[in-house]
Amino acid sequence: MNCTSQNKFIRSLLLLSLLFSSAAFTLAQPEQPLRSLTYRLAMSRPVSHLFEVTIEVELPEDQLTKSLDFQMPRWSPGRYAVFDFAKNVQQFEALGGICPRAAQCKLSPFPVTRVDDQTWRVATMNSSHLTIRYKVFGNDLSGTFSQLDSRHANFNGGTIFMYVVNHKQDPVTLSIAPPNGWKIFNGRMERLDQSEWHFPNWDILIDTPTEIAPDFTLDEFKVDGKLYRVMVHSFGDEGGKRAALVHDIEKIVRAETGMWGPPEFDSYTFLIHFAADDHSGDGMEHLTSTQIIEPGALGETGVYGDALDTVAHEFFHVWNVKRLRPVELGPWDFTRPANTRGLWIAEGFTNYYGHLMMRRAGIWDDTRFFRTENQTVTGIENAAGSHLMSAIQSSQQAPFLDGAPHAQRTNLVNISISYYPKGELIALALDLLIRGKTDGKVSLDDVMRRMYEEFYLKAPNATYYLRGRGYTVEDFQRVASEVSALDLNDFFRRYVHGVEMLPYDEALASVGMHLVREQAREPFDAGIRVNWENGTLTIGSVRNDSPAEDAGLQEGDEIVSLGRKNVSRENWLVALAHYKQGDRVPLTVKRDRRTIQTAIVLREPERFEYKIEELKDATAKQKALRQAWLKG
Repeated sequence: MNCTSQNKFIRSLLLLSLLFSSAAFTLAQPEQPLRSLTYRLAMSRPVSHLFEVTIEVELPEDQLTKSLDFQMPRWSPGRYAVFDFAKNVQQFEALGGICPRAAQCKLSPFPVTRVDDQTWRVATMNSSHLTIRYKVFGNDLSGTFSQLDSRHANFNGGTIFMYVVNHKQDPVTLSIAPPNGWKIFNGRMERLDQSEWHFPNWDILIDTPTEIAPDFTLDEFKVDGKLYRVMVHSFGDEGGKRAALVHDIEKIVRAETGMWGPPEFDSYTFLIHFAADDHSGDGMEHLTSTQIIEPGALGETGVYGDALDTVAHEFFHVWNVKRLRPVELGPWDFTRPANTRGLWIAEGFTNYYGHLMMRRAGIWDDTRFFRTENQTVTGIENAAGSHLMSAIQSSQQAPFLDGAPHAQRTNLVNISISYYPKGELIALALDLLIRGKTDGKVSLDDVMRRMYEEFYLKAPNATYYLRGRGYTVEDFQRVASEVSALDLNDFFRRYVHGVEMLPYDEALASVGMHLVREQAREPFDAGIRVNWENGTLTIGSVRNDSPAEDAGLQEGDEIVSLGRKNVSRENWLVALAHYKQGDRVPLTVKRDRRTIQTAIVLREPERFEYKIEELKDATAKQKALRQAWLKG
């Protein structure tokens, strides 16, 4: 291309760019708000699992449009995998006309076009009033999904309520008609008999999970003038533990508000379900509530502790994620997956502080806290993906990793890590490095408080969605460096953007501890993860460049015998531990109705355990820093 032609080409590109930019800007301008937008929810037949939704729209008389688009989100905030909630929508219809009183209601069917898999276009027929009706099937008790059955109704708004395209920012009213004898409860209750709510926008509407049932219990307590409510819906025996549960939740609230300061809300609700016979378990954060599902009865061994651990994590989200948030997290484009680089902070740091707050609240002792961190280090450092995927890359791949369904087989187990434990360990290392290098004068607590102040409390509102503005990873690095007065560029380059092993010993030394690496009692896995279903042991995954891959083994192979002996999920690793490096271990598998004889040649040990232990020569100063860290 000659110079003259190149200049013309560049000028043409610039002109096109300006035109497209102008068009994009025009499209991004908010439309005149709807005169009113009301959602009505009914559930006349719980055994059908069908939520009945009505949306009443009143358009401005001076700005009637030819059509309105109604969309179901592909996903919902807090869980980043795409689930395409529209698949459970049925019987969508649009009606027009005014209904001043039910007896005088004259509604006419309006044309509906299914534009795509998530969008319904309704012709307005020059009417200023539209009524939309549809049903949603829901039978999953989860922070992500919704459930309606004979026991209760529980909904996550993102799975139930469509939004009016270009009007998510408009004020919204919600009215709920429960079955006879059922009570309604959520995190925005002003009175116990409430059945109608007003929200500033659709995003806040769907951020209000709601339980509707005949038999939940409610306990309350106050901390610093704020009201906290604990709603418990038990499907099994509580074992007399509910009072203690509420008391320990109060300890967690006091520990976390002790770090952050008083929250901005007047009341907050813990919606806790003990599912007993349900196998689902989940926790989901919201602005004024959290929804927690435990897969067991409160009276069962281990369930009580798991519930509190989840409470500590989800309540920390009041600040970290729900208000202090990565720039991509709200408002959202629900036609495509979320893509953020900061979930290792948003979720990983919350993991870290959730565990630390269990210690600071006095529910865990030092031994219990370090046992949990040992398990986290062991999991990350034994993961094949630790050396292939950075914390930022893990965050960006959340739509693939966060509970996402996969119809095709993937290699994610070999190349990925979760931003939850990875971020937790980054937080632990960064916190202790800052404490050590500042002689305990500054900590990660100070960094988080400064972030909250700068990006939530004092920042001008960037969008209609929420106060303040979101931050970038670079913003976090800058604030951490400013607050600690340390040059953290190398830390972020190597351990956040890069995949180097975290400087555990340097960090732990400040509190008189170090990391011990020991060969596991069962040192070999041969690169195989096994599944146990219906009494059959199968290969769940094969690690790349492993003895199993060398032996030609594949995902899905049914393991018949190892060393000519039967094996199960419980004794698989134990059976491998009977051999040593260099041994050739006979293995029989079934594949495609064939029996295959092969052998695994064991290499060096692959499984290690990591333990945080006290240095023998730990000083009084180091021990004091440790107690300041653990006790806050």
